[in-house]
Amino acid sequence: MKFRKFFIIPLLIVLIACVLVSPAMAGTKYLSGGPSLSAAVTGTNELISGQTVPLQVTVQNSGLIDSKFSQTGLVDRTDLPNTAKTVTVGLGSGSAPVTIQSDPQMIGDILGGASGQSKFNVKVEADAPSGTYTLPVSVNYTYLESAEQVGTDSLNYNYVTKSLIIPLTVTIRSEVIVDVQKISAEQLNVGTEGYLNLTLQNTGNENGKNAIVKIVRNGASPITPTDSSVYIGDFAKGAVVNCRYRVAVSTEAAAQTYPVDVIVAYEDHDGINRTSRLQTIGVPIGGKIDFKVSSEAPSINPGQKKVLDVQYTNVGATTVYSAQARLSAVDPFTSNDDTAYLGDIKPGDSVMAHFEVSTTSDATIKQYGLDSEIRYRDALDNSQISDTMKVPVNVVAKTGTSAILGNPIILAVIAAIIIGVGYFLYTRKKQN
Repeated sequence: MKFRKFFIIPLLIVLIACVLVSPAMAGTKYLSGGPSLSAAVTGTNELISGQTVPLQVTVQNSGLIDSKFSQTGLVDRTDLPNTAKTVTVGLGSGSAPVTIQSDPQMIGDILGGASGQSKFNVKVEADAPSGTYTLPVSVNYTYLESAEQVGTDSLNYNYVTKSLIIPLTVTIRSEVIVDVQKISAEQLNVGTEGYLNLTLQNTGNENGKNAIVKIVRNGASPITPTDSSVYIGDFAKGAVVNCRYRVAVSTEAAAQTYPVDVIVAYEDHDGINRTSRLQTIGVPIGGKIDFKVSSEAPSINPGQKKVLDVQYTNVGATTVYSAQARLSAVDPFTSNDDTAYLGDIKPGDSVMAHFEVSTTSDATIKQYGLDSEIRYRDALDNSQISDTMKVPVNVVAKTGTSAILGNPIILAVIAAIIIGVGYFLYTRKKQN
């Protein structure tokens, strides 16, 4: 028993001593190192005169920690000295011919070796000379300059706010900018072809060489270019040119304004092929070429052959040329002369057509509608056909002598009377 006490008591003393003298957790202290910020454009740094573009700026923190050591009894810091905290980035125009349309932006904390991004809308003046410019990037941030340990378990932090200006290099490229000053349409009506005349000016700062002005269909617009390109050669800044295009208009269109896109393909001063920004214009379209039957319904008797006079009126918005009217004869009508030449018809003018038709003797007494259409040529000599029209024709009963002579019953009675009278006169004469 005494032996056990002698062995256990020293063991307990050793264990307690080990606990009391075990080392505390070591902390880290930084002796040097701070943020080191730079700025650059992400993507292309090329701006175009007269254009508003988003410019993405990346702020890089390349700050390093040069020296640190760990020691028992030190309290770890919450922030590293090379961390840029609450970073705010702003972009200025400097002496460049641009306007910055975005306010300064906060991008948060940037650790050493990390980066942050901000985006600014930059509007370049239309007449901005091409060249290289410097935009000032203002950066404001806070960082942990030092930390003083108080006692064994607390720290006093010393943060410093810093501002710096970083130069950012951009390049402004001049370009041809198309300004459509005048739009005029010739014979542009629904369902026809016509001409589109444009007057354009180069309001950009680039002298375009070997320029070609093109018009392009805008989405599902009913206007489709037939001749879409005009070569104009040199298109100097400030120059004005006139272009003429042949375009077609869908039959599904209406009398209103529809979009067409205009672009210029050219060579810049370095001989590089460029294309101007798309310019969308509105082109006025006239109403559909249309006709109506403006005469009263002609009348015809059953079994009769007759020339029907039908008057057509051009109710469209433009002149038609070499027009011909056709009448489709269906039972009980027949015709060996169903086409009539009308000639040129101006808007609002009326022309009379003559068709020779016959009806069967058993035709029903009523009004019929015969189909008719007009084939014509438009201003560009394209053959067109109008919508089908109805020509009303009245089949009426015969009257007067015609009615008598055309009724077989009446003719039989008359014949019987004549025969009876003749027989009576013959017998009387024979008796005398």
